[in-house]
Amino acid sequence: MSEDVSEFDGGTPEYCTYTDYEAGNTPDGLPATGDGATGVEAAVWERLYEVEDPEMPISAVDLGLIYGVTVEGSHATVTMTLTYTGCPARDYLREDVRRAAESADGVDTADVELVWSPEWNVEMVTDDGKADLREFGVSV
Repeated sequence: MSEDVSEFDGGTPEYCTYTDYEAGNTPDGLPATGDGATGVEAAVWERLYEVEDPEMPISAVDLGLIYGVTVEGSHATVTMTLTYTGCPARDYLREDVRRAAESADGVDTADVELVWSPEWNVEMVTDDGKADLREFGVSV
């Protein structure tokens, strides 16, 4: 594949090789991955790994958006955040997470609690998530 240089830019093409994301601290217990979960809670985590970010092929769990799962009886509650408060896919992703949790064996109903604290940052992405992002073309 040849590299075309636009006649309008006056020279060598420039490529994005690094994006400076705001790094932050990783709060205790995050990223939450479901490690150690058993029974119905483990089934919910398994389904949540199937939920991908609508803009890139990476699991919401590996992206660090899922902060926790609780199961009481046959009701699951998923606590999650978004990468930023103005996320245009908010409703879509929230509903996708709810449906995934509700589809787990042993769950009849599910709710999603959207929280903003702790604030998401790139350090909350799992190692697998970072590898997926790099494969997608995002430098992390």
